[in-house]
Amino acid sequence: MATSVQVVIDCADPERLANFWASALAYQLQDPPEGYATWEAFLQDRKVPQDQWNAASAVVDPEGKGPRLYFQRVPEGKVMKNRVHLDLNIGGGPGTPLEQRKGRVDEEADRLAAEGATKVRPVDERGEYWVVMQDPEGNEFCLQ
Repeated sequence: MATSVQVVIDCADPERLANFWASALAYQLQDPPEGYATWEAFLQDRKVPQDQWNAASAVVDPEGKGPRLYFQRVPEGKVMKNRVHLDLNIGGGPGTPLEQRKGRVDEEADRLAAEGATKVRPVDERGEYWVVMQDPEGNEFCLQ
């Protein structure tokens, strides 16, 4: 049996990044624990101080296939290039004509830029095409 994976992302604003990545991946914010209508109700019940409510957030694949992404607030900012990044495969794969893949990738890059991402650069080489992006806190990812 394979080991399940959770991807943890350090950040300044877990709620903002969770909402961004939920949109980018077609994920959803993780539901609050059973018996609670909202996360606020859960946190109040646990007597978590309100200034700590945005200490963490998570998004999950609604189909249960992809990994959970967990966003945790940390005091330090990002200072260098990521050693690991996510590649979002939205172009259709190698069986899809290159121009069609480019169109899909560029359209998604525009959509995510409107949600706070930054387009860093397109890469078009050896019959492959992808766009290097940064999420709202500067974490690199690629659309291919």
